[in-house]
Amino acid sequence: MQGLKYVFIIILIGLIAFAGYSLYSKPEEGLSENMQQIVKEEDYTQIITTLRLGICNYDTMNPLLSKNKNIQYYSKLIFEPLFGINEDFSLKQCLATECSRTGDKTYLIKLRKDVKWQDGNPFTAKDVKYTIDVLKSGINSIYSDNVRSISGLEVIDDYTLRVSVFEQIPFFEYNLIFPIMPEHYYFGVNFADDPLTPIGTGMFKIENRTTSYIKLVRNEEWWNSTNLPKLEGITINVYLDAGELYNAFKIGNVDMLVTENDNYAEYVGTIGFETKEFKGREYDFIAINQNNNILSRKEVRQAMNYAIDKNNIVASVFNNKCYVVNNSLDYGSWLYKDASNLSEYNLENAQKALQDNGWNLTSRQWTKIENYRTIKTSFNLFVNSSNNRRVQVAENIRAQLENFGITLNVKALNDNQYNSYLEKKNYDLIITGLNLSFSPNLATFYGNNNLANYNNEEVNKLYSSILNISDKKLLKEKIHEIQNITNDDIIYIPLYINKITLLYSSDLVGDVNPNWYNIFYNIEKWYRKN
Repeated sequence: MQGLKYVFIIILIGLIAFAGYSLYSKPEEGLSENMQQIVKEEDYTQIITTLRLGICNYDTMNPLLSKNKNIQYYSKLIFEPLFGINEDFSLKQCLATECSRTGDKTYLIKLRKDVKWQDGNPFTAKDVKYTIDVLKSGINSIYSDNVRSISGLEVIDDYTLRVSVFEQIPFFEYNLIFPIMPEHYYFGVNFADDPLTPIGTGMFKIENRTTSYIKLVRNEEWWNSTNLPKLEGITINVYLDAGELYNAFKIGNVDMLVTENDNYAEYVGTIGFETKEFKGREYDFIAINQNNNILSRKEVRQAMNYAIDKNNIVASVFNNKCYVVNNSLDYGSWLYKDASNLSEYNLENAQKALQDNGWNLTSRQWTKIENYRTIKTSFNLFVNSSNNRRVQVAENIRAQLENFGITLNVKALNDNQYNSYLEKKNYDLIITGLNLSFSPNLATFYGNNNLANYNNEEVNKLYSSILNISDKKLLKEKIHEIQNITNDDIIYIPLYINKITLLYSSDLVGDVNPNWYNIFYNIEKWYRKN
């Protein structure tokens, strides 16, 4: 009996120890399924369902009137377009479900039928017509160019419009990314006076605005209810200047900010936050005039491209605050085909391209004998003198090519002269640039009257064929074919694109994957932790 007593005591102690171990090693056991999920997902942290943003140089929350880049980011939380842009810059449906081309100059647009404005009124085709009419009325809006080609609008029914354009517009639907505004809300009001707190159809709505902040709350009646955000509210704090905004982020009163400032670390330090760098849309390149007898030769263009160290340019002129790029689509576009070999600095390949075609390096200059005459690799490179960075880039390229054996005479022109040469395409080489579009339209580079006077029959046929393609897979294949040909021809020498940085608190949880169209992809899963 005494032995059984001790055995019983040992078993009892074992059961108590096991229970204690189970309690502390698996605390989720015994909890409800939902509570277990929270414990696992949130790692025992307190969820905070508010987000704090900041803005300086605030003008208005009306997205059609604002000139503030941050407002254009923030407005995507409140207002919605007919079509939006995905993370890879492909087009996606939003308030429109279809944009069908019914003729060379006409389109039929179908709208969603389950959308309400944030005051409860239904969204209809009249709102789309009203918005386009406002943009065409002469207001100073960043979206005015999107509708400039529209010549007529017809509301067929509450959810269908017919749109006419002045001329055939490649990929017209990519123009339909402007925020739609409610006709009934602005009835009898001068839109340009901006007297009202605007309403949209998006996931958040403006609850209150003062001179010091704008308060957004979750739109519980949002049509896209399956993607309602975890965040219940967002506060946009208004600051007098960038210094105040940086300081607010530094001390933890703002959770995220976007900057193109190369020296942001001087203001906010380097700890306590995360960063995501991404390519902007300010793209600079060299256009090479194919009407020039020597530059029309592919080997010369190839040699120049290989002989320019673009990484050196980005490092010495931009302190590595830009990206080297290889193509006008090299900004994250779904249509881009990797051509990283184009940016390779390779003097051996540069020499081989010329030597294989009868060029010789004589007295530090590449020359060639043709018809008893000596031709030289000597060209003028135009640049606008008002753009100091481009002038520095031009001088950097001049020095690099001079060391290789190609002479460049840098011509820094005033804006009027520069624009005249650019318009008439009266140059050997010119450093220029543009703000890239979402559209797959490549007319600037390869269409009629392109910047390089480039004319290739195969490319012309391919380019004409893509204008009527709606199938994404086929479109991608055709554009890759164009890239294969033009990358080999070196019609342009791509240089660099600007860099944008998103700074965000380490307490922000979620997939942060911005691009220059939208910084709030995946926001429906974001939250803050304590």
